[in-house]
Amino acid sequence: MSTAHQTSLSAQPAFSSYYGLHAVYVQSAFIASAVLLPIAAHLLGAPVRVLLPMHWPVLLAGMVYGWKAGAMTGALAPLISYLVSGYPMPNILPSMTFELFTYGFVVGVLRQRFNVNAFVSTTIAIFAGRIMFVLLVLVTARASITNVEYFRSALVPGIIPAMLQIIILPFIAQWLIKKYDTQ
Repeated sequence: MSTAHQTSLSAQPAFSSYYGLHAVYVQSAFIASAVLLPIAAHLLGAPVRVLLPMHWPVLLAGMVYGWKAGAMTGALAPLISYLVSGYPMPNILPSMTFELFTYGFVVGVLRQRFNVNAFVSTTIAIFAGRIMFVLLVLVTARASITNVEYFRSALVPGIIPAMLQIIILPFIAQWLIKKYDTQ
């Protein structure tokens, strides 16, 4: 059995090819969904700090296509979203861009280069991204209220969705890899 067909949940990662027309379509879909899901959440009045709609496709891109796709999706999605919708707000755009870049890059590197289990990779990526977010907010003094209040309002609501990402995303990634692998 080739590496591409091994389970995405095992220590040996399975990846769809990063290159090719089909890969470009799926990676574009990750970017589009990372832009459109938050827009839909904002329009519906849903709590984006609770749902983390941009985070899911970024982590998936890194898990399915590796660090390049994860980093690209994480860097482009907040910028495109801001240009299209004005969200994330300008004061938090840099921190969120680096946070999402870190998510996609770290999960992809851990899976692709170091063969780390999908659940562990997702957990480490989420922690690394959140640390990046906090550090950039602190360094740039972007919080409009005290840091403790800001971090409580920005990070605490996302704890349950982050746990759901750790539990659910490896299975979705495994399904996508099996569905779209053309190797």
